[in-house]
Amino acid sequence: MRKPSDNANYSLRQMIFGMTIIAMVLSAGCTSLPEIQFPVKVGVKPESITKGFNGNYYVSVMNGSEAGDGEIVEISKSGVKVFAKGFDEPKGIVYIGDRLYFSDLTRIWQVDKEGTASIFVDKESFPYEVLYLNDVAVDADGKGIYVVDMGATKYMRDENNKLWPLDSEQAKLVPQLGRIYHVDLGGQVSVAQDTSPLMLNPNGVGVDNNGDIMVGAFFLGNFLVKRDGELTPLKGQFRGADAVEQDSNGDYYISSWALGTVWKIDGQTEESMVLIDGLQSAADFYLEEDKGRLLVPDMMAGTIYAVDIKK
Repeated sequence: MRKPSDNANYSLRQMIFGMTIIAMVLSAGCTSLPEIQFPVKVGVKPESITKGFNGNYYVSVMNGSEAGDGEIVEISKSGVKVFAKGFDEPKGIVYIGDRLYFSDLTRIWQVDKEGTASIFVDKESFPYEVLYLNDVAVDADGKGIYVVDMGATKYMRDENNKLWPLDSEQAKLVPQLGRIYHVDLGGQVSVAQDTSPLMLNPNGVGVDNNGDIMVGAFFLGNFLVKRDGELTPLKGQFRGADAVEQDSNGDYYISSWALGTVWKIDGQTEESMVLIDGLQSAADFYLEEDKGRLLVPDMMAGTIYAVDIKK
């Protein structure tokens, strides 16, 4: 028979043992999930990627050519899942004001944290007829977005879907219709950049360190920045230009959908270097500077790649 003190010691040991087991269970339940490992397969024709709710990534996925088969896909530590659906050709996507905003042919959608989508701006709200909305960027104040209308895209390519040579007669027929619009969070639309012979069929839009817009001209291959209030090409030609960004050091980044290549451009010398090539198509990337990388959708491969920018 135990003495009273033995019983007390036994009870104490049992309590400590029980608390240890509980701590182990709680610890196991709180073990963090592994980091997202890129490349990640996300579906058919991913076009653009951003970081959004709870630090997860959101990708516009065009899928096939059927109306309404486009999706927004979420990439988290738990895996890949469809977050919202029912779109036609979702393209440029950003996260601002606890909403995802993305373009879709002639309209802009917004999606809340529950995945509920609603039309933010329809084609009737634009001051000119919009033909093909594409990239989207958050403005410098975080109070609105820029969206690109590429204009008439049917004149850009030959019967083999290749861009016409710039010195061809067909190149002279590409109409000057592309514009950059600004849309505030109340849905008011204005022209941020009117048509220009330097940006035939603009695709990418970004905001530089001065708060001015940058433009990637798809057909001509110009990377355009504002100099003394005027759009000015950087050195080089990047035909099929898609995404454009600038980092905090002043260096620029541009992708080419047509060439499957991403470049880094020195902010001082404007000399460019290839970060990655050989992709089937390099679409609208996300600059994640704190992790030293670009997240690049290869649209035709259905894959998101992480590309080191520290080279």
